[in-house]
Amino acid sequence: MPIEQLRNGGQLPSPKGVAFAVMEVCRKEDATMDAVANVVQTDPALSGRLLRLANSAAHAARALASVREAIVRLGLRTVRQVTLGFSLVDQYRDGPCEAFNYQDFWSRSLLMALAARELGTLSRSASPDDLFGCGLLAQVGSLALATAYPAEYSDVLRRAERGDDTLVALERECLQIDHNECTAELLSDYGIPKALAEPVYYHERPEESGFVEGSRPHAMVHLFFLASRIADLGLAAEADPGERISELMFLGGKIGLDADELGALVDRIVKDWREWSELLQVPVRFIHPFARLSKTAAAAKPVASSEAPSFRVLVIEDDPSGRLLLNGMLSRLGHTVYSAANGEEGLGIALEVQPQVILIDGMLPDDEGLGFCRALRATDWGKPVYLLLLIDVEADGRLARAFEMGVDDYLIKPVSVYALRARIRAAAHHVMLLEAWERDRTQLRQFAAELAITNRRLEHAALTDVLTGLPNRRAGMDALARAWSAAERNAQPLTVMLIDVDRFKGINDDHGHAVGDRVLVEVGVALKGAARADDHVCRMGGEEFLVVCRNADVEPVLVAAERMREVVRSLRPGDGGAKVRVTVSIGVAAREAGMADANALVMAADQALYAAKHAGRDRVCLAAPGQVCHTQP
Repeated sequence: MPIEQLRNGGQLPSPKGVAFAVMEVCRKEDATMDAVANVVQTDPALSGRLLRLANSAAHAARALASVREAIVRLGLRTVRQVTLGFSLVDQYRDGPCEAFNYQDFWSRSLLMALAARELGTLSRSASPDDLFGCGLLAQVGSLALATAYPAEYSDVLRRAERGDDTLVALERECLQIDHNECTAELLSDYGIPKALAEPVYYHERPEESGFVEGSRPHAMVHLFFLASRIADLGLAAEADPGERISELMFLGGKIGLDADELGALVDRIVKDWREWSELLQVPVRFIHPFARLSKTAAAAKPVASSEAPSFRVLVIEDDPSGRLLLNGMLSRLGHTVYSAANGEEGLGIALEVQPQVILIDGMLPDDEGLGFCRALRATDWGKPVYLLLLIDVEADGRLARAFEMGVDDYLIKPVSVYALRARIRAAAHHVMLLEAWERDRTQLRQFAAELAITNRRLEHAALTDVLTGLPNRRAGMDALARAWSAAERNAQPLTVMLIDVDRFKGINDDHGHAVGDRVLVEVGVALKGAARADDHVCRMGGEEFLVVCRNADVEPVLVAAERMREVVRSLRPGDGGAKVRVTVSIGVAAREAGMADANALVMAADQALYAAKHAGRDRVCLAAPGQVCHTQP
């Protein structure tokens, strides 16, 4: 397999220097935040980039100046991913593949990364920082092929640009591997989890993924698809924006964004793109505000006059003089006229110009006229076309066959201008009815989209804690109920953590409720950032949080709990004055055979939490059958 040859030959893009050292440290089971921070701090550029990412709009907490705090906020997995991406940007700014535009590649990759992060913040389908790293590496397979096979890949890119075949097909033909397969292999080598790598692999063709609609992978593959389309906008800024903007608005509507919300999202992404381009030294192109692009796209669409409708009319007539006569009459009536001498030529023109009305000679040799009617009606775009048959005499048998083939009306030759005008008026009525029907369909779709948006907002409000932005008690208990059912059905382990902020009443009494709220917000961000990727973190109410750990044994959960405790212990929230020392007590309980339901599991975790409080707070305690054991901080 080509990928094995590339691996063995050391030809694949890989991190070097400080980035390689960071990834090696992160791979260790006993990796600590301090160890990673010590390595990162040896590279000022990498330190600045990680701080920029940690202080970005995706994090609603105080600004950080410490590399260690940035690493704590981002999490080790995200640090590993983005460090890898930044290293590849620095190493592969140019290369030997002549047809591969390295600058455009990184410019588009950066824009896709930022778009994926913003969409992740909106959808909550995955960590925004994880999505940033995956977006930056989503096309790394193309870079690998350009690096390993510079001459061959240049030829592939030139052939794809000429339209010889699709890029993927040409890659497989010439290199026995395509860039998506190469990307998937590299992401696996880089340690990117399959839950993230698989949606990246299918993001160019999400319909082939086979993911169940409504599932997390289905949401993520469409998130990457939309991020990719936004990234394409950055490389085609000077082209006609009509089709691209329309597609973005359609895709935005599918995730509940109206035109104004989508415009604000894209403008925010483009603003971040410009700022990040300076940090990574990646060139970017100018993009107008989304509202202006939308107006330009709308202005480019032709608008027909309601008083004197003008149509695209195709005349298929083998007699040159008859064809010329019909062209003249239709042109004087104000229509745009196209003409053909036979059915085959006419079908090619119809496919290109999409006429609204077609006049075809019914006396073409070998019943070519009737064959054209049958072929036209067999296509989706040809079904609504108004079709007029031109005949010399009213032959009942031929007319009956013509109407069976889909003809709407007929004209007897030689055609008079009065008869032609009357038939065109009938065609106008037909066309306007179709347009009105299409407008009604569009309006219904808009109503349905607006209703879906409203329902989604109501659902989000009902399941979200207003202060911290985390899922609320109802959402958390729903998640626990689903996890309990899955654990029973599949005989999987299930563990929960119940977390309580120590001496929170004293914080409110001594520093005020504003500082207390700030403590809860920062604790929520810290817990979510320190939790495992598949853990569900929610606020139960007051100063209490619940973490549902699906398919997780006690040992890794205890490690995660200890990490959460340490992360919270490092926080120093405040209101600009005195900083508050914050600690948490954590009770951990695993599902046991004798437990009746999910509530029993929460009660066990609550008993462990009580034991942690009783033992002195700032510690993790595990509920075991018949006893409660606690670990020292």
